[in-house]
Amino acid sequence: MPLLLLIRHGENDYVKTGKLAGRLPEVHLNERGCQQAEELAQSLANVPIKAIYSSPLERARETAAPLAAKLGLETQIRAGLIETGIGAWAGQELKSLRKLPEWKVVQDAPSRFRFPEGESFVECQARMVNEIEAILRLHQKEDVIVCVSHADPIKLATAYYLGMPLDHFQRLGCDTASVTAFLLGEKGVLLSKLNQRPPFNFPAPEKPKKGKN
Repeated sequence: MPLLLLIRHGENDYVKTGKLAGRLPEVHLNERGCQQAEELAQSLANVPIKAIYSSPLERARETAAPLAAKLGLETQIRAGLIETGIGAWAGQELKSLRKLPEWKVVQDAPSRFRFPEGESFVECQARMVNEIEAILRLHQKEDVIVCVSHADPIKLATAYYLGMPLDHFQRLGCDTASVTAFLLGEKGVLLSKLNQRPPFNFPAPEKPKKGKN
């Protein structure tokens, strides 16, 4: 089975404004976020990673950059790994959004919610899983693959692979610069790590079986 490492981007200062960033441009890692990215690079330096994929947003690409540099790999940008499309809610204050009747739907029944001028959680989950599956088809079963993305897309993908109802996805944790690791095969899925930070100890991906003499 390939080993898939889903990494959430590092810390940024936009969240401290009390607003939702969504897909807004120019949201960069802060000093702590850059340190987290370096720590990830150091801790994963000896993992035989074959490829690094990233959301196109700056905070994800900046998280991937130190690891890519250390491993001598190119960060490959994949639009399907982007943050949830929150549409008209991007840049809005959380304290105002929490007063909306829709906020309770987001919290209690997210499978029934669509962001105004954006996407639904169902669509985000399908997009993320389809992107992961497309990436997996590019690799061998012994490969280790990194995808740098965002909290909700990672939690939605995790819920899918665990067979959890979408409405429970917010029960999962996904801290900044955390790693969620899956061994993914045609016959099964193994969640190796959830929302973990360095140091890491990963299971080995499945190796091809040698032909009989």
